[in-house]
Amino acid sequence: MYEWLLQELAEKFEQVRLLKQSPRGSVQLICHRASGRKLILRQYTGNAEVYRHLLDVDCANLPRIFEVAEKNGENIILEEFIEGDTLSSLLEGALFSPEETRQIVMQLCRALWVLHSMAAVHRDIKPENVILRGADAVLIDFDAARLHKPENESDTQILGTTGFAAPEQYGLSQSDVRTDIYSLGILINVMLTGQHPSKRMADGRLGRVVERCTRVSPQRRYKNVLRLMEAI
Repeated sequence: MYEWLLQELAEKFEQVRLLKQSPRGSVQLICHRASGRKLILRQYTGNAEVYRHLLDVDCANLPRIFEVAEKNGENIILEEFIEGDTLSSLLEGALFSPEETRQIVMQLCRALWVLHSMAAVHRDIKPENVILRGADAVLIDFDAARLHKPENESDTQILGTTGFAAPEQYGLSQSDVRTDIYSLGILINVMLTGQHPSKRMADGRLGRVVERCTRVSPQRRYKNVLRLMEAI
């Protein structure tokens, strides 16, 4: 499957541009030579179990995953190209209003509900991993995602982004759905204030939501995204 997909990509697709390069792998925008259809090609070292669970899942707030191939820990992922602007690029121009923030976060909660329903934890929610496609907010990049394993006391690999990663992602305990709630709380605050809550906390009701999302103890955060949606 791995070699077949590599050959298929080489024969039928051409690279448009390199979107991201890191020690773990790369993300490319590619184009089908015959149809002109654009797709995202991910190649990285790690665990692709969440991508496999997302194969053919249809959710407006998640990209479609079309192919997943693995060989000796090396993964190839072929996924839908989401055309739009990332929250990080939009935040360079202006902050979001409370109402805009609520609408976007509610959609991200819907995406997380799909992930969490299959025992998957994203573990890397941040402005760079949210794309606004028209009226839809789409959560992307599952390279750091994993399936929650109740028998484990901690994550087998420490991944995440400093400032957005929950304390348990640094080996204190195993990440679960409340890990994503923590990161989502940081994201809400950044959208409203442009800063981490440790520097400036958002005002009003959403500020109180952020405070609960980002508590150090997972047991003191919202239990799941449905509770968070009710609070928002």
